[in-house]
Amino acid sequence: MDKITFCIPSKSNLRYLKTCIPSIRENAYRKDHDIIVFVDSDEDGTVDWLENVKDEYNVKYFVNSELGNRLYGIGKAYDFCIEQSTTDIFMIFHADMILGINADLYAYKHLKEKIVVCATRIEPPIHPNAGEKILMDFGMWPEEFNCNSFDEFVQLHKHTDKITNGIFAPWMMYKKDFLAIGGHDPILKSCREDSDVFNRMHLAEYEFIQSWNSLVYHFTGRGAGSFDGDESRHDAWKKEMSNSTKEFIRKWGSNVNHTAFMKPIIPHKYNIHAVIENCSLPILEAVEPWFSGVLLKTNSLDVIFNYIQKEQANTTFDLLKRVQIFNEKTFDMDTIDILIEFDARKFTQNSFNILQNLSDIITETNDLGEFDIDCFRITITNLRTYENQLIQCNS
Repeated sequence: MDKITFCIPSKSNLRYLKTCIPSIRENAYRKDHDIIVFVDSDEDGTVDWLENVKDEYNVKYFVNSELGNRLYGIGKAYDFCIEQSTTDIFMIFHADMILGINADLYAYKHLKEKIVVCATRIEPPIHPNAGEKILMDFGMWPEEFNCNSFDEFVQLHKHTDKITNGIFAPWMMYKKDFLAIGGHDPILKSCREDSDVFNRMHLAEYEFIQSWNSLVYHFTGRGAGSFDGDESRHDAWKKEMSNSTKEFIRKWGSNVNHTAFMKPIIPHKYNIHAVIENCSLPILEAVEPWFSGVLLKTNSLDVIFNYIQKEQANTTFDLLKRVQIFNEKTFDMDTIDILIEFDARKFTQNSFNILQNLSDIITETNDLGEFDIDCFRITITNLRTYENQLIQCNS
């Protein structure tokens, strides 16, 4: 097989790197793969450890130039590693993963241009399984990892020819194909960056293949913080996930959606604006990300001011442009494809459920004109879609 580069961001992940990096050197089919680590934060001695073992494990590492002050975020960190790589192929790898024997080779056998190949995760039974991974407990923490049992399990499955169409880390692809779509979008700093890039790959007609004899053990979100066993890390992750989810919705007009095997399902993105009467701050907080723009009626200047004061720091979108006062004299329907009008006093949980599925409703309706649903008056003047404009990331 060709030489590849393992790209590993680290956010104070020394505990996991101590098992991750040796597993690549011990279990990879090729022992000379490049390993690049990007240290985004270091509150645990990561840099000192990497400096001590860089020759033993033949690891290159780079450190955030603003270490301790500002995070790159995982997407930007991955892109930095990929830019520094000198191989034609790279593999995205998490610090809290352990490579199974010959997992690199078994994934590589499926690799071609415009194909993204992922390994199959084996995880302790913490989170539900929709069939996209294997739940089996070889240890909840690196220090208690049962290496021998894991190796035996991997060897038992090395001859399986099962493949499915899905995508999740770790994933492998040609560097030139990744760069062709502009890499990760930096507006998704530390969460949802993978869902965004997978959407864009899917729209660019890249094929996803999951190999079920290419196996890794995954400690289930320990590096990022999605596992709630580390309270302080988990609290930070929840805040990042909330902000990134809203950014994803603002960009795509819909939430993350995929098959059981994690293949993206992408609703059409429409140009949808809202005109809202009697809007309160909680309602604006709930609905703003779902529209291309929001116009508020009936003395809503304080609501807009308070919302922007609270939310602007959490988004890269300019909320002064997205949320404005409705002015009947300057309102121009010619610039809006779809208009949603409603009175916020009539907005319920059912209304919000409809809003979250609005793209599918419009696609199914597939007709110009006006209609009412729940509290919404919907006017459709154009059914053009915009999701393909999001393939290329130029940020």
